Amino acid sequence: MKIGFIGLGIMGSRMATNLQKKGHELIVHNRTKDKAEPLIENGAIWADSPQELAKHVNVLFTMLSKPDAVAETALLGKRSFLDALLPNSLWIDCSTVNPSFSRLMAAEARARKVRFLDAPVGGSKGPAEQAQLLFFVGGDKADVEQVRPLFDCMGKAVFPMGGHGMGSAMKMVNNLLLGQAMVAFGEALAFGEAIGMTKQAMFDTLAASPVMAPLLNFKRQKFENNDYSPEFPLQWMHKDLNLAAETAYEVGAALPAANNAKELFTLAMRAGLGEQDFTAVYKVLSEKK
Repeated sequence: MKIGFIGLGIMGSRMATNLQKKGHELIVHNRTKDKAEPLIENGAIWADSPQELAKHVNVLFTMLSKPDAVAETALLGKRSFLDALLPNSLWIDCSTVNPSFSRLMAAEARARKVRFLDAPVGGSKGPAEQAQLLFFVGGDKADVEQVRPLFDCMGKAVFPMGGHGMGSAMKMVNNLLLGQAMVAFGEALAFGEAIGMTKQAMFDTLAASPVMAPLLNFKRQKFENNDYSPEFPLQWMHKDLNLAAETAYEVGAALPAANNAKELFTLAMRAGLGEQDFTAVYKVLSEKK
């Protein structure tokens, strides 16, 4: 099985590394080659374009920033890969995109006799590095089972969600909760500080109660040390909440609380916090920049 990997950012580089650690030979491409150098040093083959990569693989993973980037790399660019993939190849898109976009990509792949799975992940930098990601997968069961051993190299659980687009749908639900939880906690933390409590006192007390999600304990040091180095950049949470709002419009769902959270992340973007961790939304709520 020849494996290609396109998109070597915070998540993709670590996912590809874990495939490599398990003995899989990779052909890789990224918009900037320097991010691929550690993989190349360990034996990965560099492809000069997505199109060139696609000619040589049976399974292709993509881990890109947003729908436009996926479409450009797969379909619309001068050196896009979809027309270059061999018939019956399998394209696995791990990017966080909206369900309707995943279904569109599945249809484009099917028209070229290429199989497709949407397989976005739950988890950020740490779980990606430790091969502890969750895979939410939409597509044919047989295709999921064929590449389950590859998912197992990168994650701790695989959740087949149904047909094409349903993996992306589950990721929308996951990040909708994640974004709102961080806004609610940031607001509570800022409120507590305003009335005289310390972050440490609030964390110590809330950690012993049922109201604090495990995620927040995981992020504790970021708040206490004012360390907002990116594990999951705020700009991508902003993007995901916008995708959720777009999807809600498509299906006629109401997201009143989520849209409020989305606008707070918009304010954080305007404050120049996009490249920091998404926990930095707290800075907007506490008026700390």
